[in-house]
This record gives sequence, C-alpha cells and structure tokens, in this order.
Amino acid sequence: MTEGYKGRIGNLIRDARKHRGLTQQQLAELLATSQSAINRIEKGHQNLSLEMLARIGAALDSEIVALGAGPTHLRVTGPTTLSGTIDVKTSKNAGVALLCASLLNRGRTTLRKVARIEEVNRLLEVLGSLGVQTKWLNADNDLEIIPPRDLDLDHIDEAAARRTRSVIMFLGPLLHRADTFELPYAGGCNLGTRTVEPHMAALRPFGLEVKATDGMYHAQVNRAIEPGRPIVLTERGDTVTENALMAAALHPGTTVIRNASSNYMVQDLCFYLQRLGVTVDGIGTTTLTVTGVEQIDVDVDYAPSEDPIEAMSLLAAAIVTKSEITIRRVPIEFLEIELALLEEMGFQYHRSDEYVAENGHTRLVDLTTKPSQLHAPLDKIHPMPFPGLNIDNLPFFAVIAAVAEGQTLLHDWVYENRAIYLTDLNKLGGQVKLLDPHRVMIEGPTSFTGTELVCPPALRPAVVILLAMLASKGTSVLRGTYVIHRGYEDLAERLNLLGAQIEPFRDI
Repeated sequence: MTEGYKGRIGNLIRDARKHRGLTQQQLAELLATSQSAINRIEKGHQNLSLEMLARIGAALDSEIVALGAGPTHLRVTGPTTLSGTIDVKTSKNAGVALLCASLLNRGRTTLRKVARIEEVNRLLEVLGSLGVQTKWLNADNDLEIIPPRDLDLDHIDEAAARRTRSVIMFLGPLLHRADTFELPYAGGCNLGTRTVEPHMAALRPFGLEVKATDGMYHAQVNRAIEPGRPIVLTERGDTVTENALMAAALHPGTTVIRNASSNYMVQDLCFYLQRLGVTVDGIGTTTLTVTGVEQIDVDVDYAPSEDPIEAMSLLAAAIVTKSEITIRRVPIEFLEIELALLEEMGFQYHRSDEYVAENGHTRLVDLTTKPSQLHAPLDKIHPMPFPGLNIDNLPFFAVIAAVAEGQTLLHDWVYENRAIYLTDLNKLGGQVKLLDPHRVMIEGPTSFTGTELVCPPALRPAVVILLAMLASKGTSVLRGTYVIHRGYEDLAERLNLLGAQIEPFRDI
C-alpha cells in the first residue's frame, strides 16, 4: 500500500513538473536537492516528509497533498445532461482590480457580492499584511475594507503575493503612498513570460522607476515627474490600463490614456473611481481622460458586475453536454461576439430583454440554451481586445469545437504556451493537433471517454478539461484543482445543482 502511494505521488509530481515546463534538474535547483533525488521521487522510490511535499507543492504552485479542509481532486461521472437555472457570479477580474484600487481610498470601501475565490483570498492576505482591515460581512459575500492611516509596506506577505499576478496592480496606487517600496514578483497562472514592461511604460510618466532583482520589484518614485502629454499604452492590456487609471486617480491634474482597454473589469474600475470623486471620461472607449484628486477619503459602496468569463464557462458546459439550462445575469455586451460566433456554428438559444446590473451601468440578460448540432466556423477563431472575442474565452471554443462537425483552427496569439494545454483534450478522446505554440487544429465531433488527468496549471484550460469530463463516458479524475479555485467560486458544487456528478476528494 505504501509503495502504491509513493508511486501515485511520484506521478503527480512528475506531471505537475512537466505542466510547469520544468526539467528534473530545474526542480532540483528550486528545492536545493539533486536531480537524482527528483528522479527517485518521481519513480516512487523515495520516502517523502510532509515538509518536502509542501516545498514541492510550493515550487510547482500545485497542491500535491492537501491537509485540512478543501478539495484537491475532482471525480466526474458522465456523460451528464444538465438542467435548471444558475446565476452568474460577479467578476473575478473586477474584484481583484477593486481590491487593489481600495488602496487609493483612506475611507471605508464596501464591495458587494465579491467572488470568494483563491485569487481574492491571496490579495486579502497581502492587504492584511499591509495593515488593511478586511471583513466578510454576510453570506452574500459583501466585503468591507478599511485601510490604516499608514500602510506597513515593510512586512508584505511575500508568500501570498507570489501566488497572484494581481499584486502588480499595487504599483499604481502605492506610488502615491511611498517614495520607495518593494513588491515580490507576481505569480499566478503559468502562461509563459508576460513582461511587466508595459506597466513600467504606463507608470514612468508619474515618476515611477522599477528595478527587478532578487525576486523583488524595487520601486522608486520621483515626485518632480508628472505626465506632460497623453500616455500611449504600447499594449492594450487590462491590468496595464488599470494601473495607469489608479496612478492617474491621485494625480491632481488631467491625464489622457490612449490605446486603453475598454474591457469589463476596466469599466468596473472606472465606475468605482467615479464613486471616489475622480472624473473619468470615455468609459467604454480606448481613450480615457482622468481628472484626479490629491486625496481620497470617502466611505463608498460599490457592486461589481457579473463575470462574462464565468458566463461563457456555463454556456460551454451546456453546449458540450447538449443541455437546456437558463443562465441568469449574463453581461451581454461582453459576450456579443462569442454568441454571434456560436450562432454561426449552429447554436440555438433564447435571450431575455436587457436589464441593468447593480453597478447601474452594465447590461444583463438571461440566456436559455437549446441542445444544438454544431458545425465548425468558416474562419479561424482568435481573440481580440474588447469589443472582440475575449482572450479568456478562447479556450472554451476548444471544447466546443471538439463537439462540432468539421475542422476548427484556434489561434491563441496572446500567450506563448496556453494552447499547449488544450491538447490534454486528446487524453479524453479529442482530436487536437498542436500546430505551433499559438495554434491548434481541432477535429470534431468527439465522443469523449473518461480518464485520469492532472489539472493544467492555467485557469481556463483547466476548466475546459473539467467541462469535457462532464461530456465523457464513464468516470474521470481531475487532479490538483487549486488553479480552478483561483478563478471560480464553488464551480463543481454549482454544476452539481444542475445535475452534474462531480465529487471532490483527497488521497491522503
């Protein structure tokens, strides 16, 4: 029995290492051990202490063994037919942006129905280490944030900060709070090298200079430097735009940001800044004009809008299982391109009249899906900045294309290696051919068959595999699902309410 456990754990470590793109030697260096020791561990020939398992898990950003509460793996019994009604939860990406933006305000911020996900939990740990008081107020996930008079920047929680990419959005608000400060390197999804240079280009006009050494960003602010002309973003990125917005909010002048993202989380941030007394013009366009204030000290209440990526996840679940479900509170303006493409592929659904989200701006609808026979689109599927097909929604078209008749080309030009994870669909019976690190060709239709897989370390591809398992014949096991909890709240439990059979479990 012990040998069996050691072999199973060795396989988990090997698969997690490969998903992270590490060699045995590279993992050995991270753990200050030898390559031969890693080889013995992966072959199940090495006794492991709990401390070593924890260190391996931290190095691979993967829950190898979970102690205490919280699921580690998911067992899925299929094929599934879903039915019923489900509400879309509020946006993960808006939630993390608003948590960072709360540092601009010296007063109390109350955020309504915040997504209670691991990414948010990590940010709350970082905020707590800075002296910020945060408190969940009720079962609706309303969150209260009260900053201290002075932030404790010397004792930032490095472990929590390294497990989230969002910590880079502290640069914009913190440059107004300290002349020098340090932030740990950002972690999060393993999607390839995503340079921080676009952030630096956006923040240099405010006097910020950052040097990266020893796993830390060392920030220094020159107060004599102020934006003298419009800031032109070289990359229309969401977090880059958010950082520029937050820097501009406490700059007591007018800042023009060109080539800005107009995506959903950016709009929510703009609406929040308006509640703080900052003037923001051009919301929903690629030119934002911000008139900031010297100090913000107000008690503010804000409700971020619903998450279009979760809405797309639920749409994909219905499509691949050929199910009729009603998805309520769908932010339609951020899914219109996706729905138009799905209609072209033969998808049938009913759409309600529009109504307004609790933020007072975002347009919502209820969608009822119909079981549909899909065919491949005429052209390739590729993402674009809003109002194009959302970059985070592209992976869901891999599992949708897998159940459609014909060949579909997906071009994921943004990330260096996210497309590679979509080939895991082949282990469930899919026909996904990797053409290069950015493109896959998918042949359908597919009859999925259950198997056991290690969860990809990237959030959306991980959910894609889970959705394929819903449509798979027999029992599937998805191991190491922490990455899904980073971006979704109770996804398995909520799918079970629609008729799925997903059982969380732990080995040890």
